[in-house]
Amino acid sequence: MTLVKHELRQGKTSFLIWTAAIGFLLAVCVFLFPEIKGQMEGVSDVFASMGSFTAAFGMDRLNFGTFIGFYAVECGNILGLGGAFYAAMCAVGILSKEEKDKTAEFLLTHPVSRKRVITEKLLAVLIQLAAMNVIIFLLSIGSIAAIGEELPWREISLLHLGYYLLQLELAGLCFGISAFIRKGSAGIGIGIAAVMYFMNLIANISERAEFLKYITPFGYCEGADIVSSGSLDGTKLAIGAAICIAGIAASYIKYTRKDIH
Repeated sequence: MTLVKHELRQGKTSFLIWTAAIGFLLAVCVFLFPEIKGQMEGVSDVFASMGSFTAAFGMDRLNFGTFIGFYAVECGNILGLGGAFYAAMCAVGILSKEEKDKTAEFLLTHPVSRKRVITEKLLAVLIQLAAMNVIIFLLSIGSIAAIGEELPWREISLLHLGYYLLQLELAGLCFGISAFIRKGSAGIGIGIAAVMYFMNLIANISERAEFLKYITPFGYCEGADIVSSGSLDGTKLAIGAAICIAGIAASYIKYTRKDIH
């Protein structure tokens, strides 16, 4: 577990910054709701008549006058994008950085197998994602309790669970990519997360592009779908799990055979 501890120490600053930023923005959104609650009924009618823009964010199927409708859109976008960017950045360079920082010859000359290196680095990513989501969930629950709103436990829990699974899928995909590149690039991770996000927006706007929801993990984190159905889409989750597992499997296959400079 030495390598796990080393990776957690190295990623501590990034973890604290991203967790604090996402948690702070979520809390701000929650605390704003009582101030604008009375105006939300009219806003919902306005949004409902904005066509494609409304459909892109699922606002045509949510009532902004209710707390869960407001939370699913505003807080959901913060948690979705912020969590996706962090998960992708955390995973995409964790294997390749040994070559980038020229520490591979120090690490791999020790009596430790490459499979163990991959496993411990993967475990470090999973620990960071789990810890971030637990902290953010607790901050969110505390903020809702502080403003005196009734807590919709099921919907809130499903939303946070969906975004956590989204982060795991992106992390698995980017972890696989990190085994193929020699210089870790945060830009690759952010680019993948951004493309996935916009794919979901396109799928919401056009029925012809609805198949994209089965490719992007944002497809099973749609707040409007979760609030209206009270559940996550099992088919999309299964596809996401397959993508995550494929990415991790690719990292083991490639990194154990890779000619590391």
